[in-house]
Amino acid sequence: MNKEDNIKKWLNDELTPAERQAFEQGDDFALHQAILDGAQHFKASNFSEPESFNDFKSTYDAKRTETKKLNWFKPMLRIASILVVAFGAYFTFFYNYPTRIQTLASEQTTIELPDQSEVILNSGSQIEYNEKSWNTNRRLTLDGEAYFKVAKGKTFDVITSQGLVTVVGTEFNVKQRLNYFEVHCYEGIVQVTSGDVTKKLLAGDTYRRLGDDYASDTTTFLKPQWTQNKSAFKAVPFDLVIAEMERQYGIKITVDNIDANRLFTGGFMHDNIENALLSITQPMGLSYKINASNDVVIHGNKK
Repeated sequence: MNKEDNIKKWLNDELTPAERQAFEQGDDFALHQAILDGAQHFKASNFSEPESFNDFKSTYDAKRTETKKLNWFKPMLRIASILVVAFGAYFTFFYNYPTRIQTLASEQTTIELPDQSEVILNSGSQIEYNEKSWNTNRRLTLDGEAYFKVAKGKTFDVITSQGLVTVVGTEFNVKQRLNYFEVHCYEGIVQVTSGDVTKKLLAGDTYRRLGDDYASDTTTFLKPQWTQNKSAFKAVPFDLVIAEMERQYGIKITVDNIDANRLFTGGFMHDNIENALLSITQPMGLSYKINASNDVVIHGNKK
């Protein structure tokens, strides 16, 4: 007996006990029963009695086809939704994800930006910018010190925690270390905004902020001294000098009986630690000792 005959006899309650048991154990029995149960709850206004088994079979087959289509479609819809979300997240992440370049102690590096502007990054420094949107938004953040040679074009912004430097095409140096902020203009015009102060610097002008104190000065150098492997300072607290030497040589310096706020003018080379230590200690009447671990202790004059 085929399946259609079984369904017809089941509907007419003509199955033998053995046939009924076999029918109810079939894979499709639950679906048959659900259709029959559902039909019993139809409202009279929406109910039409099948005129024949063929009418019922057509309804039944349509129901099975619809169920199969939905069972196939829903997983595909979920997969499609996941793919849309995944691709959206991928393009959002990688399009907006910034380029970050960082130097270690005693390391310098040169970076060419998408518009051929050049950045020379000093030791222990970092820049971050969006390469994808660079042509419409020439903006980067700086933590540390860098020398910029900016190609002419749209406004070029350097953002630091201490202030904003804005140019169009020029050469300048920006240094931002803790509470110290310094800008040197070597070519063109630079606008500096720090706190509620805005300054325009011409070639040779310098501007710096130490805590809440602002100062302007001039320089005769044509480029930053650190690009020539020399750190130079003018009336800078001695603790900033020590921190710079630590970055350039990758060492740890501790001080003993020293006024770290005492101002220092001078500099040191980056190629010999002994000479560098002599350059910063002798003018200050200090002494130093290099330990076996390459740690350095700078001593003051004990009374």
